[in-house]
Amino acid sequence: MIEKLFNLTQGNQHCIEKLVLDENVHYIHMIFNKDQGLPEHLSNSNVYMTVLRGRLSIGLNEQDIHEYVAGSLLKIPVDTKMNVKNLHEEPLELIVVKAPAPSL
Repeated sequence: MIEKLFNLTQGNQHCIEKLVLDENVHYIHMIFNKDQGLPEHLSNSNVYMTVLRGRLSIGLNEQDIHEYVAGSLLKIPVDTKMNVKNLHEEPLELIVVKAPAPSL
């Protein structure tokens, strides 16, 4: 096989899957239930965040929390303070792509 297959977790259970972490890109799949999310942090690369299902509540730098629904794609620049949460009952599922890949 030329291709390499990666399988994303299905369902509603909390997960953070770092599927591809190479010199080109980081590709991460996440599922958060209500009141789960990531610790506040600075982005270490350009971040492309796709909401697959649910509703993303995100605070960037000092701005108020904004909400994004399934089908939304956010482009977040490097060195942006990020506060990523699911504040809703429905599970939140995201794909996060970091490009260029941050140094490991």
